[in-house]
Amino acid sequence: MNVTDRTGRPPLSPQEGWISDGRQVLHFQPLRYDRWSQALEVTLGELIPGEATPLLKRRKEPTREQAMKLWAHKRRAGWRACPPQWIPPQPPRA
Repeated sequence: MNVTDRTGRPPLSPQEGWISDGRQVLHFQPLRYDRWSQALEVTLGELIPGEATPLLKRRKEPTREQAMKLWAHKRRAGWRACPPQWIPPQPPRA
């Protein structure tokens, strides 16, 4: 998730992003985004040695602002952006 663009401001629409500390992985994925409702889905997975995919542990739906604060906090704590660690399920079509 690119929290800021080249001007230093957050992007206008949320973007998918992956971040890891080497043991755990957070996946940020846009869920709802319109003028009145801006939410992302954040999924926490734990990397297991010898396994192809992480163990998915938790999922929550923070607001855009909460997700950006979480991303920034984890980056300050030493987490790094990483490539996708699993294939996220597709949202149901209405």
